[in-house]
Amino acid sequence: MNEVRVVRASDLSSQTAQTIGMKRMTAIDARSVGSRSMWAGRVTMDPGTRSGAHHHGDCESVIFVISGTIRMRYGEALEHEVEAASGDFLHVPPHLVHQEINSSDDTLVDCIVMRDPNENVVINVDVLGA
Repeated sequence: MNEVRVVRASDLSSQTAQTIGMKRMTAIDARSVGSRSMWAGRVTMDPGTRSGAHHHGDCESVIFVISGTIRMRYGEALEHEVEAASGDFLHVPPHLVHQEINSSDDTLVDCIVMRDPNENVVINVDVLGA
């Protein structure tokens, strides 16, 4: 296919891998537009929520924070932490166990996420204290 494709907000699909505490919606993947090597979607987190611990296998992830502030814990025991706010980007390397936290009591976290395969790989893991 050799054309520009538009994926409308109303066409985003929740039929993708999920992690408790967040909602992932696929915009771009092999199924939606025939993407060869990219997955992109929108991720939201309600106020006061935290995701389960997870990683994305061999995938690299880029997260752009549209609104809100994400506190991300990462490492085998989630022993490290960074924070990113509206306008910031996060890079998550392959196999890095992490957890997103929206510590605000009244602000939704809204992000755009991009990964290098054309599917949303999510491997949920058990981490003590997650």
